[in-house]
Amino acid sequence: MNGYREFSSVHLLALRTYRNLAVAIGPVEARDVLRRVPTLPTDEAVALISSLHGKLVRAREDALEAQRALLSIRDEAVYDSETGAADTMTIAELATALGVRTSTLRFWEQAGLVSPERVTSRSVRRYPLSAIREARITAALRAAGYRIPDIRKTMHDIRELHEIDDPIAALQARIDVIAQRTLALLTAGTDLTEIIRNG
Repeated sequence: MNGYREFSSVHLLALRTYRNLAVAIGPVEARDVLRRVPTLPTDEAVALISSLHGKLVRAREDALEAQRALLSIRDEAVYDSETGAADTMTIAELATALGVRTSTLRFWEQAGLVSPERVTSRSVRRYPLSAIREARITAALRAAGYRIPDIRKTMHDIRELHEIDDPIAALQARIDVIAQRTLALLTAGTDLTEIIRNG
């Protein structure tokens, strides 16, 4: 032996598969998938790989939905400022409209994401159009996977700049990244098929 490792075609296949999987789903999950796939029955291995595609599809759909919501909210904000509309909602009405709990809206308020008005000594909340808009943006970004600190920064920027183009651009960048991850997963899929068949 000369001290050098010799890599077979099996090793090279595993290395190539790992490289693409790491781009698609991250290095930790890629190692786990590569460890499990050769040991699983064929149907379970295929189901595992299909689930990876499903996660990326859902991530893309969430980002697209949030982007559409932000575009709609931006357009409505222009209309609201022009009309001077003064519609308000109660916390229960807004929670129902967004499909969240009232406790979620209270948490968002405590986190500085939404700024309702207090109208009585009992701290009854009233949500004017600006607060409704903040809540809708927060809900859209949460659905897209944004963490609370990231949303807090986004809301600060929106309040300072009175526009939401940056979050829209950030979501587009996320969509583009998901597309690259999906391509990497598709490339890895060819090699995973070989690993399953030879397993």
